[in-house]
Parts: sequence; C-alpha cells; structure tokens
Amino acid sequence: MIRDLNKKECLKMLSENYIGHLAYVYNNSPFVIPITYYYDQKNITVIGYSGEGHKTKALRLNNAIALEVCEIQSINNWQSILIQGTFHELDGATAKYQLHQFSLGVKKLVSKKEDKDLNFINEFSGKVNFEAVPIVYILKIEEITGKIRKPI
Repeated sequence: MIRDLNKKECLKMLSENYIGHLAYVYNNSPFVIPITYYYDQKNITVIGYSGEGHKTKALRLNNAIALEVCEIQSINNWQSILIQGTFHELDGATAKYQLHQFSLGVKKLVSKKEDKDLNFINEFSGKVNFEAVPIVYILKIEEITGKIRKPI
C-alpha cells in the first residue's frame, strides 16, 4: 500500500537521515547530486557545505532547489520525501556556527544509525580537505512532501 506522508512524518524522516540528492538547474539543464546534510529543526532549514565548483556556481545564478531523501529496504518497502526550496550561501560567524552545527548533527546521526565512533567528522569545523574555506549554505524549505510504501 502506498500513501502520502504528512508533514510531521516528512520532517521526522528528514531529521533521521543525512544523505540526500540535491537537484538544481544550470544553463537550462537539470543536475542531481548526492550531498551530506543536516536538518536544523529549530530553524526548519537544511545545512550543507561544499567546495567552490559547479554546484555553487549554478546555485548562485539560480537558487531554486529540490532535495530528495529516501529509505529503500525493498521494492515494496520504502519511503521518500521531496523538498522544494531555495539555496542561501552563508558567510562569517553565521557560516562558522552553522558548519559547527552540521558537524555535531551529522556525527550524532552517523554514530546512531551506523553505530560508529567518527572522530574524523570533527574536521568539518575546519577546512575539510579544501584549499579554501568551505562554502556553507542553508536550504530554506518552502514545501515538503513524501510517500511511503509498506507491505500489506
């Protein structure tokens, strides 16, 4: 049976995961890429970071995004959410604070979901393998919808 997820169920699923697929448009072509994210429940936004590149260049020109998150156990047992929203680049103290929130949040989720101790995630508060400072951004959620399919 397939049914719609309500908003509370969608936000719960968003908060329990940290990998999604970000969709955006560049030069009239769609792109979808995997990202690591953290859902900031207090501000109802998604926090992410990136190096300078195609994604950031494209999102500075057109900040409309979609983010898809899914949990698939089998063809008959899955759930998926889709966020429509906008990309907003952060800077200064706000960027540093949000990157720290991202680091703590993802570390907690990975430790819980995968039962691992991840000391390497502490590096997110620094430069994280980038030659330059990472670009920290939030995705403002304008709409969130979802579906679930469970065996009967």
